[in-house]
Amino acid sequence: MSYPGDLLYTKEHEWVKVEGTKATVGITKFAVEQLGDVVHIEMPKIGAAYKAGDSFGTVESTKTVSDLYMPVAGTIAEINAALKDAPENIAEDPHGTGWIVKIELKGELTGLLKSAEYEKYIQDEANH
Repeated sequence: MSYPGDLLYTKEHEWVKVEGTKATVGITKFAVEQLGDVVHIEMPKIGAAYKAGDSFGTVESTKTVSDLYMPVAGTIAEINAALKDAPENIAEDPHGTGWIVKIELKGELTGLLKSAEYEKYIQDEANH
C-alpha cells in the first residue's frame, strides 16, 4: 500500500496536508480498513480551537468507535459536510474527498511522519 507523499501522518492514523497557513485533516486508508464500515462521524464545530493531540471528534463503525486526534494545533475553518450525510464515503477516498476538517494552523508541525516512515510504522505494528 502506498500513502501519498504530500501528506504527513500521525501514529494515531490521521493525515494532514499543509497548504500555507491552512491544513486539511483526515484519517488514513489503514485506519479506514481497521474500522470497517463507517456509519457516523462526529465533527467539531467551526471556530473550535485544538492543540496537537487533542481529540476533535469520533468515527463510529460497525465494529467500534474511535477518537479522532488533531495532528497539529489550529482552529476549525471548515468541516466536510458531505461526510455528515454519507459517512461511508470516507472509505472511497480517505486521502482526498474523504477529508474530515480544514483548519487554520497555529504553531509548529512536530512529531509527524513522512509517508515512508508511516508505512514502516504500520508494518512494524502489524508484526507485533
